Amino acid sequence: MTIERMGDSPRRREDARFVTGQGAYLDDLTFEGVAQAVVLRAPHAHALIRAIDTATARAAPGVLAVFTAAEARADGLKPLRPYAEANIQTGEPFAFAPQPLLASDKVRFAGEPVAMIVAETHAQALDAAELVVVGYETLPSVTSAEAARTPGAPQLSAEIPDNTCLDWHTGDTAGAEAAFATAAHVVSLDLDNHRIVMNPMEPRGGVGTFDPATGRYTLHVSSQNIHINRNHVARSLGVEPKDVRFMAHDVGGGFGAKNFAYVEHALVLWAARKLGRPVKWIASRSEVFLSDHAARDMQARASLALDSKGRFLALKIASLANLGAYMAGAGGGVQTFQYIHLQGSVYRIPSIALHVVAVVSNTAPIGVTRGPGFAEAINIVERLIDAAAERTGFDRAELRQWNMVPPEAMPMTNAFGFEVDSGRFADSLDRALARADRAGFEARRRDSEQRGRLRGLGFAYHIKATGGPPDENVDVRFEADGTISLITGTQHIGQGHETTFPQILSTRLGVPNARIRLVQGDTDAIPFGGGHGSSRATYMGGTALWRASDEIIAKGTVLAADALEASEADIRFEEGRFVVSGTDRAIGLLEVAALGRDKGLPLDTFHAWKREHMTFPNGAHVVEVEIDRETGKVDLKRYTAVDDYGVLVNPMIATGQAHGAMAQGAGQALLELAAYDSVSGQMVAASFMDYALPRADDLPSFDLGFNATRCTTNPLGVKGCGEAGAIAAFPAIANAILDALAPLGVKGFAGPATPARIWQAIQEAR
Repeated sequence: MTIERMGDSPRRREDARFVTGQGAYLDDLTFEGVAQAVVLRAPHAHALIRAIDTATARAAPGVLAVFTAAEARADGLKPLRPYAEANIQTGEPFAFAPQPLLASDKVRFAGEPVAMIVAETHAQALDAAELVVVGYETLPSVTSAEAARTPGAPQLSAEIPDNTCLDWHTGDTAGAEAAFATAAHVVSLDLDNHRIVMNPMEPRGGVGTFDPATGRYTLHVSSQNIHINRNHVARSLGVEPKDVRFMAHDVGGGFGAKNFAYVEHALVLWAARKLGRPVKWIASRSEVFLSDHAARDMQARASLALDSKGRFLALKIASLANLGAYMAGAGGGVQTFQYIHLQGSVYRIPSIALHVVAVVSNTAPIGVTRGPGFAEAINIVERLIDAAAERTGFDRAELRQWNMVPPEAMPMTNAFGFEVDSGRFADSLDRALARADRAGFEARRRDSEQRGRLRGLGFAYHIKATGGPPDENVDVRFEADGTISLITGTQHIGQGHETTFPQILSTRLGVPNARIRLVQGDTDAIPFGGGHGSSRATYMGGTALWRASDEIIAKGTVLAADALEASEADIRFEEGRFVVSGTDRAIGLLEVAALGRDKGLPLDTFHAWKREHMTFPNGAHVVEVEIDRETGKVDLKRYTAVDDYGVLVNPMIATGQAHGAMAQGAGQALLELAAYDSVSGQMVAASFMDYALPRADDLPSFDLGFNATRCTTNPLGVKGCGEAGAIAAFPAIANAILDALAPLGVKGFAGPATPARIWQAIQEAR
């Protein structure tokens, strides 16, 4: 059997299952007697509910039940609460209204659940949903953060005065003001980090069951964070977490949309208990657009102060985040931790002053997607630096490198007191620009001009803290058949963990990968887990696994010494064997595991740990675009990156993760916009006819290189790799577009660079 260690690039073992149709996604699972649920959603963005008449629907063919807020209230069900209810930095409570499982007195966004209909078939449930009569009294709505803050704006909830959840000043305001007063150069920008919808290939959903004998609920769910979500759903059901089991089999993508609990999770479990049979609900693609947690949606007014030599002196940002109708998931936490964590990015900026405001509006709740908070912060600083270079005449790359924290100053502590352990920032930028052939760009630009097109070069430097929930655990069990069960609290959602986690264990224990079986996605299998968000799985789960391996080797040494009749001090572990130093006597790890099992001293090891530090992947992304000046169409022609992900467990898989993030970032930059009608509050991009995800022909071949610095915050030396491209692509592409349009006098544009928007910007400049 083959041993594939960290640094090797074996093919993903899970792919054999997927390409032969043997995956077990939610809709592939079978349940005897399963009933089908449909959620009736509000057609209005903001309305009072005056009455709900379900009598006709309840009498419709095949209908088993119609549930409304009245039944939920009678059974004592509780609304969903946000994961962060107070400012992480100050402890100040947020103003928020919990999200009801079913709307009772009021609906606050088009798509909010009002009733759940359960029937024998999905078609019967859909038909019955049309028979539910809801009396609405429509109210004025607000869909933008600016509108929600306007005096006299419609108020969503009494618990949220002026629709404002958070209004917070932080940082060094006095220092920043003093620096701006004496600065040689000041550059300011208004930036819109527009709203997007994640659209994982497999829509979210759940199949709920209830066992009256044990009083336990079980939810088979498409989720990327089952333990924490289980806990929140249990609270809504009014039971203890031990009374609820979450199981996630194969998950067809998440991208943050499946990171948090949804009301449907609690509803299908409640319905299963009420009906005494399994209940299944899977979102339609329209429901994904209308009700999945969206992402981004932040406006900012930002200013950068520089001295005469181009040194950064201070940064001021006033940001306004639209959280949607409810503070869902970690919405407030993103604003008070991740958004401020790495403000200033990899640059030495002595004073940073922030004004952070977060409001609710009549839109779908905001959740997270790749790089939440960090992407918004990086977009601001990278766009500002390009604007500063244009203002001062300094070279864009040199301006960045002059201000980057040098390797000899690592670990660096930024203006907010957060420490970054490792990185060679200026070197990575140099390598990326050389790899992208910046020196040959002017020749390519002239070639484009000869063909009547505009060509631009842009780049951006990204950094993110990865780690997510701070607790993780792993359980390594040596089975009687000679295999090893590796049970983790992390979550695979397509990243390749079935391949990479065995590589880590093989590296430590010298056991063939084929003998290792990864077990994830079951809250009954391991006490707790942080799932997969914030690119945490390899860092958090891998560290637990690394430390568990230390314990396994220590326990095995005792057993091996006894078996080999040697002193423990003379035993060394190498290549999967315990060897007596200076001799040829040895015994394999799996043989020792069998001896330990027979003696009642198994090598099985559980290890739990709590992190104190994050990891900090970073790197430089360089893009080139061509623009048709007559139509405004932007073509992404070249994309080059040099990233630092620390030690690579599997370079092939890391490359694939980076490519996916680049594609997502390019989608936001060029194509995607979750748009609402400002008067009716209706989502006007609620299907793939109106919302453009990036396809293969929208993207060039990516050229990705690595410039690794070993991470010092974990024994593996790894850094999360799944989010970098989505952070860097947006500002890099925007900078390239503005570089291309500079000869025409275009200074900026808002939203994705669709042909219409770019054409309009060109016309306005003329």
